[in-house]
Amino acid sequence: MSIETTPAERGKPRPVRAAAGEPVEVSFTVNGTPATLRVPARLTLADALRDHLGLTGTHLGCEHGVCGMCTVLVDGAAARACLMFAVQLDGAEIVTVEGLGAQDDKHPLQEAFSRHHALQCGFCTPGFLLSSYDLLANKPEVTKEELPQELSGVLCRCTGYRNIIDAVAEVAEDHPEGVPGPRNCGVRALVGRSGGSANAREEASEEVTAHAGPTEVVLPDGEPTIRVDVTSELSASLPDVWAVLNDVHMVAKCLPGAELTEELGDEHYRGRAKVSLGPIRLSFAGLAHVIERNAAEHRMVVLAQGADAGAGQTQAHIRLTASPSGEGTRLRAEAEVYLSGRIAQFGRALAGDVSRRMFEQFTDGVQHAATSGEAPEISGGAGAGALRLVAGATGARLAAALRKLAARLRRPRG
Repeated sequence: MSIETTPAERGKPRPVRAAAGEPVEVSFTVNGTPATLRVPARLTLADALRDHLGLTGTHLGCEHGVCGMCTVLVDGAAARACLMFAVQLDGAEIVTVEGLGAQDDKHPLQEAFSRHHALQCGFCTPGFLLSSYDLLANKPEVTKEELPQELSGVLCRCTGYRNIIDAVAEVAEDHPEGVPGPRNCGVRALVGRSGGSANAREEASEEVTAHAGPTEVVLPDGEPTIRVDVTSELSASLPDVWAVLNDVHMVAKCLPGAELTEELGDEHYRGRAKVSLGPIRLSFAGLAHVIERNAAEHRMVVLAQGADAGAGQTQAHIRLTASPSGEGTRLRAEAEVYLSGRIAQFGRALAGDVSRRMFEQFTDGVQHAATSGEAPEISGGAGAGALRLVAGATGARLAAALRKLAARLRRPRG
């Protein structure tokens, strides 16, 4: 499986930048087997798996991150292989559908798909198998009623959803403590999946990441992925709103899924955030640096960055400004956000919608904290809140599209 480099090439530092066709060496573990490739910098992980390693079970459909056919596991979490460059994943653990089970030792998901005839043409099957595995590994208590939403990140062109839902529901019922790990991989590919409950593994991972990582926030060069500018009218008074903004711990509690874990001094804080967007779950370990706290102008400026185990990264330059508005307060949130890896799979438009709705929900939390003096309670936890954000964002975009279509239909034809 490995592609060897020449002795003269080994040990050379990896280039910071590479031309489009320039080969770059990358090493990762695929289904338990170490692989070293020299591939162009713009080669996707999906193409590297299919064309360079012969793992054609990873299917390519839309190549825009929408259909989910190319779903694989990167460091134990679902990721779109068509939207990640192979060179991003140096040192990563990758599992493809070939690693899920062998012909003589099938995984329970594979057996259930066969038993319920959840295959049909089979084109979507690898994506559904690995997306279902990720779901059951992280949320073994999922109900059958939740499965259509939870698995909505993979599209079946045969419309065989009923049988797919039945198969996944059966495995969830048979393995209430969490789905077994992949059965056709070496031990190294099972890091974070080798045993114990999903909650125990998650807590162990957080224990490591909470005290590791950089101590300075570094923003990328160039234009941000998205820009956010949200203004909200709050009934709370300006002094009460500023009291919330001036308390970093309360600010974190107003943002669903966020938690401060450590104060590093000099206005530096370490924390984590959990985001659940359909079938993709992200757990970020991050750093925040308050670079300005202006009580006279009621303005706070924060630099923030975070990374998850699946090569997803986000950095942001955030400005929060409060000003009087009648008897209440006008709160403006501005941000330049940089996204890469799995978190960028949703595209600029949807990522912008989700970011704006997160800031809107943040202002609701500030309103609650400013009027009650207590941190808001996010119903259903961070994951549920994130799901509602996506539903609201996509619903708003769909409604806007329908309004435009209706307007075109009403126009007189010339």
